Parts: sequence; C-alpha cells; structure tokens
Amino acid sequence: MSSSRDGSAAGRGCGGLTLRGGMNGLVRCRPFDGLRANGGVGEPSPIDALTMHGGFDEPSADGAVRTTRGSRDAPRAPTSPFGLRLSKPLAARRRLPALALALAAACLAASAAHAAERFPGIGRAATPKEVAAWDIDVRPDFKGLPPGRGTVAQGQQVWEAKCAGCHGVFGESNEVFTPIVGGTTKEDVKTGRVAALRDPNYPQRTTLMKVSQLSTLWDYIRRAMPWTAPKSLTDDEVYAVTAYILHLGEVLPAEFELSERNIAQVQQLLPNRNGKTLDHAKWPGPEFGTRRKPDVQGTACMRDCATEPTIASYLPDHARNAHGNLAQQQRTVGPQRGANTAPAAPKAAAAAPATPATTPTAAASVGSLLQSNACLACHQVDGKLVGPAFREIAARYAGRDDAVGQLVTKIRQGGVGAWGTVPMPAQSIGEAEAAQIAQWLAGGAKP
Repeated sequence: MSSSRDGSAAGRGCGGLTLRGGMNGLVRCRPFDGLRANGGVGEPSPIDALTMHGGFDEPSADGAVRTTRGSRDAPRAPTSPFGLRLSKPLAARRRLPALALALAAACLAASAAHAAERFPGIGRAATPKEVAAWDIDVRPDFKGLPPGRGTVAQGQQVWEAKCAGCHGVFGESNEVFTPIVGGTTKEDVKTGRVAALRDPNYPQRTTLMKVSQLSTLWDYIRRAMPWTAPKSLTDDEVYAVTAYILHLGEVLPAEFELSERNIAQVQQLLPNRNGKTLDHAKWPGPEFGTRRKPDVQGTACMRDCATEPTIASYLPDHARNAHGNLAQQQRTVGPQRGANTAPAAPKAAAAAPATPATTPTAAASVGSLLQSNACLACHQVDGKLVGPAFREIAARYAGRDDAVGQLVTKIRQGGVGAWGTVPMPAQSIGEAEAAQIAQWLAGGAKP
C-alpha cells in the first residue's frame, strides 16, 4: 500500500484491486484481478467486472456497469465514510456492502492460496485464531502484553488457591522449590541492584533477587503456571498474581492495581533491574538497537572434528530415586518426560507358570488416577516429597470408620496444617474418582 502526497492511498490488492481516495491503511492481498476502485479516472483491469469512481453509472463496452466521474459542473455525489464518492441512484449505493463482502472473501481466499503456493502439499495456512493461540510471548519492551488488570488483594486469593501449595503462603516455598520472595530490600528497589547477590554467605537466591525483567516473570506465570494446569490462568489473574508477588517483596503497596498501562513504570522498581549486563551482545537483538557482534560465535565443524564425548559420570543408582520416580512427576503437557528412576523389580527365583490375561487390578486403576490428576507431582507411595507419602496417610487413617469420607473431603477441598505449613490446594477431581483413591488409601495404599 502506498500513499500519494494528496493523502490518497493506492495499492494493488487481490491481484488488481486498487483502492484510492483517502483509504490509507487497507491491507493488500494479491491473488486475483477483478475489481478496481479509484475515486478518479477509470482504469481497465484484466477482469473488468466493476470500476468504482464516484460519479454516475454508465454502461461500458463489455456490458459491465462502470461508474465514471462527472465534470466539475456536475452535481457532487454523496461521499462514503471511506472517502469514495457514490452515485446518486439507490441501486449503486446498495452495491457497497456487497463489494465489501466480496473484498473480504477474496482476501481470505487469497491468503490460503498464497500459502498453498509457497508450500505445496504441506498442511494448510494457519487461521488467525491458531496463530494467536501460539503468539503469546511478551518482550522486554512489553510488546505482546495483553490488556488486563489485577490488584494485590485479588492476587492473594489466586495465590492461596492455586500457587501456595508449592510456593508457600508468603512465597517462601518448601524443601523442593526455590523461594520466590526474600533477599531484597527497599534500598535495592531504589538502586536496582540486589546487595545480597554480592554476599557469599547469603543462603539462597530467590526469584526476586535474580529477575531483571518484569516481562520474564509475567510471561512465565502466564505460560507455565500453575504446575498442574499451565496456561489456565486468565490474563487478569496473571496481573493479580504478579502484583501480589511484588507486594510480598515490598515493591508494591497493598492497594496497588497492576495493568498493561503501568507495568512499564513498575519495571523501574524491580530490585535487580540494573543487575544484568549486555556486554555479550547476544541479547537484546537488533530490534532493540544492538548492533555489535556477539562475543561468542558458533561455527560448524566440517573436517577433523572431535569425536563424541564419553560420559564418565552418572547419578549413582542409590540416589536416582531420592525424590521419587521422575517419570511420574512430569506434567501431562509437552513432549518431555523424566527418566524412569524407580528401582528395578527384584527377579523372581523361578519363572511362574503362564496365566491367562486378567483385568487391571484396583491398584493399577488408582495408579492411572494418580497420574492423570497430577497427584504424583507432590506425593509418592513410600517417601515424603512436597506432601506426605501415601503410606503415611494410610497409616494415620487406619482403622477409622469415617476414613473414606474424610479422605474424599481432604482430596477435593484441600487443607493446611495437618501435615505441615505447606497447604494442599483444592483439586478439580470428580467425587467418584476421589472416592476410589480414598478407598485405596483406607485399605493401606497397597501396590
């Protein structure tokens, strides 16, 4: 699309459709020749169906209706909202909606045809909704940030319901996850450098001590949290949770509301905003003004290349299952799965006689429920992980007549205090499935 000096816009769209007469900003699309709208002198097109100029209707040589511009003395025709002059007859004015619909359909068909021509026989063109579902990244300059807002108080509600189970009520986390909050001071907020990072005796590095871009924190929460249901938070909830984290770090006051309009100003309060270096020239890229050559250059070896390295160190067998079977602790999204670190089953002394296939046992059925509901992300059968071991739970409720009912309530509603300070959030599991797990626990959590 190009603009002339008098403010009109001209572009070859839909393979021959030229739009003029102050219609700047229209999207071009190429694939077919058919329509030409000028608001001025008519020009022939390869498929001469209709030319719109803004005067009076005149028949053309090929029988199509062509609206040509009258003389200066002719009465001026009415003007459309887009700057095109319309002919006086009502029939000519009624053709505009049909022309707009035809133009929209042509652009959509053109886009699909163009994609098919570039990649013949490979898939199809992605729809705008499909592209939008993947295009969710937020840049350091906050480009890509969706509109929304959330207060510290709203963030506290979301945090206690969906985040505190892993990260603690105050962001202190537990023995499994690194703390989110801690190690920053009001002086750090002023200087943009975290003094505790220079202290070798400081026990642990928290998230707020290290993160230098607020967009990183916002984007990660939106994309990866909560652990058992990533991408399930609304944009408003992400704003609220981010505001609550910053409040816990004494960056924002309790009554603050974070939104896309003020997040850039909040970036200037981040405790470690000045604690990064760009000397490596790898980040940010040219779109942020970086023009220097990175300090590390990757080259592909083409001859006399080093052989594949030999791995000489492995995790000892006795330590592989220290935190439970990693294969069972992965979320059910994405292609990556943890290694199976469960100890190998002992070999039988003698081969048992072959038996006909049987239906899955109750324990196997419960195992699939534990896996599908992400229970194994926090619990394992024999040892404590984030929460207590299933065998510990079974021992506490052994012999109780109300064990199944109590366990169903605990599973579905969550709770805190019975097994320590880390809360268990409410679980979105059906009552029948919760009862099946509860019966397994009440029976001793047997394999």
